[in-house]
Amino acid sequence: MRALYYGIAGMMLSCVGARADDALGQYYQDCNIPAQTVQSIQNQLASVVTQNNGGLFMPNLMWSAVVDRQGILCSVIKTGDAWPGSRAIAIAKAETANDFSNHKLALSTANLYGPTQPGGSLYGLNNSNPYNPFYNHISQGEGIGTGLNRNPGGIITFGGGVALYSGGQVIGGLGVSGDTSCADHAIAFRMRRAAGFDGTPGGAGADNIVYYPGAVDPSKFDQPHCLPSDITP
Repeated sequence: MRALYYGIAGMMLSCVGARADDALGQYYQDCNIPAQTVQSIQNQLASVVTQNNGGLFMPNLMWSAVVDRQGILCSVIKTGDAWPGSRAIAIAKAETANDFSNHKLALSTANLYGPTQPGGSLYGLNNSNPYNPFYNHISQGEGIGTGLNRNPGGIITFGGGVALYSGGQVIGGLGVSGDTSCADHAIAFRMRRAAGFDGTPGGAGADNIVYYPGAVDPSKFDQPHCLPSDITP
């Protein structure tokens, strides 16, 4: 029965360029962002983590992930001894920012914090597209590339994910994780700006983090402070 399912799925996906991986029983698809573009974005991480981004570490220890508009994982890299658990979070942040941004409105994952709290208009969003834990497996042969050309999914609603814009359109998402969510946002925001993919509707920075001055208000697209060292990039 499973073989039949995969066979049918393969026929359905063949028209969009998906390919079957018999070894894993999974389907994968080429990233739709040019490799040179992905590299230009990821190349910003090494220098941005040396800036004053706030957070716990200096320089920051980060995972960085890029997905295309279909949510296909294009690249995952890291700096230093970044928390292993932050790999999945970085991917999910990239997915989330891509999923909920378009040519009319850009929403960073920091923007989504407030309305996803109890009583907020988006409460429950976090459960809509769970991350696939299969992609947590990192084997000797695959290294940090596990899950590339697949769609791991995931929803994260705190800072560190931004949509990537080119020509007024979303081409994918960038997610970083490895420090406080406030520092993560600063790093993702600066990486996108340095790479030149920050043409968000409403002007560059329209999806920047906004900190609550006091208690959380689910009617606002803001996020609480993490540490006294927080910055707004």
